[in-house]
Amino acid sequence: MMIHRLPLRVYYEDTDLAGIVYYANYLKFIERGRSEWIRGLGVDQAALKRDHGLVFAVRRIEADYLRPARYDDQLVVETVLQAETGARLVMGQTVTRDGEVLFSAVVTIVCLSETGGAARLPADIRRLLAPSLH
Repeated sequence: MMIHRLPLRVYYEDTDLAGIVYYANYLKFIERGRSEWIRGLGVDQAALKRDHGLVFAVRRIEADYLRPARYDDQLVVETVLQAETGARLVMGQTVTRDGEVLFSAVVTIVCLSETGGAARLPADIRRLLAPSLH
């Protein structure tokens, strides 16, 4: 499986009163990781919406907060495609600091049509995703 890595730094705005990363910000971090992963595969999400009327949406997240990140930490968001069906992607994501897992999640993404119903991923996008599963 191919692992996508996105480095990022914790800024003051990411932290709470205790000086640790506010729990909801991990969801933003992994969103950035997924966005950069799909961009790195060559998928233009704006073109997908414009040309096919399709968008990706989060359906489900299972998250584990294991250790706190703090202001100025350098983190890495790792994204791995675990499974793909016609209209659904399941991704494993972690946020690490110096190789230590601070946060992990399994995220289910669905492909939606303009009307909000489930839609199959176009064949060309499925071909781009296929190498990520091996």
